[in-house]
Amino acid sequence: MNHHLVSLLLRFVAAFCAILIIPQPAASGASSRPHIVLVMADDQGWGQTGYYGHPFLKTPSLDEMARRGLRFDRFYAGGPVCSPTRATVLTGRTHERTGVPSHGHALRLQEKTLPAALAAAGYSTAHFGKWHLDGIRGPGVPILPDDPYRPDVFGFSTWLSVTNFFDRDPLMGRSGRPAGDFERLKGDSSEVIVAAAIRHLEQQLNRSPDQPTFTVIWFGSPHAPWQASEQDQTAFAALPIAARHHYGELVAMDRSIGRLRTALRELGIAEDTLLWFTSDNGGLPNAELQPTVGQNNPELPGMASLRGFKGSLYEGGLRVPAIIEWPSRVQPRATSYPAGAVDIFPTIADLVGLPSTVLLPQVDGISLVSLFDSEPGARRQPLGFRCFGWGAWIDNEYKLVIPGPSRRQGRSSQMRATPQPELYNLVTDPAESSNCAAEKPERLKRLLAGYEAFSHTVDASIRGEDYFEGHLTRPDPVPIRWNDADSPYRQFNLPSADKN
Repeated sequence: MNHHLVSLLLRFVAAFCAILIIPQPAASGASSRPHIVLVMADDQGWGQTGYYGHPFLKTPSLDEMARRGLRFDRFYAGGPVCSPTRATVLTGRTHERTGVPSHGHALRLQEKTLPAALAAAGYSTAHFGKWHLDGIRGPGVPILPDDPYRPDVFGFSTWLSVTNFFDRDPLMGRSGRPAGDFERLKGDSSEVIVAAAIRHLEQQLNRSPDQPTFTVIWFGSPHAPWQASEQDQTAFAALPIAARHHYGELVAMDRSIGRLRTALRELGIAEDTLLWFTSDNGGLPNAELQPTVGQNNPELPGMASLRGFKGSLYEGGLRVPAIIEWPSRVQPRATSYPAGAVDIFPTIADLVGLPSTVLLPQVDGISLVSLFDSEPGARRQPLGFRCFGWGAWIDNEYKLVIPGPSRRQGRSSQMRATPQPELYNLVTDPAESSNCAAEKPERLKRLLAGYEAFSHTVDASIRGEDYFEGHLTRPDPVPIRWNDADSPYRQFNLPSADKN
């Protein structure tokens, strides 16, 4: 057989196999093309909700979502800081693969993204709020229309966005406007972007009532610095001023989520809308803000004060609140199944029935569709993390931690000269207080082997070997601040950015 015929045969086999592995739509009375709304807080810790028994924060909207939806008690961010998780949500891949090793790095243009896949499938796509995937660090400033890493480059046809964190009365960039034509919005940052998202949904549904919508709302709360209204600080009068503003922002954010849920009902799409809420990383370590990462509460099974905070690969830096509400499809309950931001893209792809080719070959997440109906048992694909030279590998009840360079990592006040791998049983020891590596050498060995294999593939991804070209087509840009000498923002007068 000549080489040409062999090539044709191989292409036929590959195409046939691709057809076989296309995810099928959910077998349910619910539409296989639901409206989808992804909502993400900025720095909200795992314990900062009313439904987890926070001692002074009330979150009635999230509490109602948790009662009516699928509440995840072991949900993990894509990384321990903000940009990494955002990259993971959009790609289904651990963040280092995507060119986003830490905060403020740009998402590679060679990545395949969730909004681009949904747009190709006929969805209307929109982004509102914090972006932080265009390589701009520092306080949030409006996205520019010629930013090479702006939201529409990755599939969002409509956006009202800023580069990073933002507070009250934000100055934002909107798709379709010329450079320098920014939009000043008045009010709490969470409420103004939710109001904008609701207006967009209403206009889109009026224009194309049969077209499904994909809406991403990424809050700037409760990221520091904090600017809450006097009214939203009222319940925290006994706390220090920073904590009053911090928790006041969470009050406003929860209220905006309530307004969003009400609007979905008013628009007549709530029953067939998948609303997915989570946070981008664990809670903050500021002592005035405690507790942010959970609290010991005997009335709530499994509640504990987690180890570590934002920036850490211990539970306090990675475990975050998460809820899926979809009235026509998901029955209310809580689950301890280990899941994470890495699963969002594969789950939605499965639900909508997208071909497997919308994802790159090296994907770290899995579809959670089976979890909507019942507990599927053990997770087959562990959750892997690498950041700041540290590593973690979560395989159901066990977690491997690979210590790296000395950082403020929860109770690890000083690192040993040669850090040794740590092993924890998260079911019996969610606070990661008892390293059981010495007692379980075989378990440790298996997890180490799994992590090392995962880490090897991440190194290959960093080199660009996952892409069609087999290499990076352009080097990863070095992050800059908006007011650096070579920043495109230097031509604009942005005094508000100094206050954010």
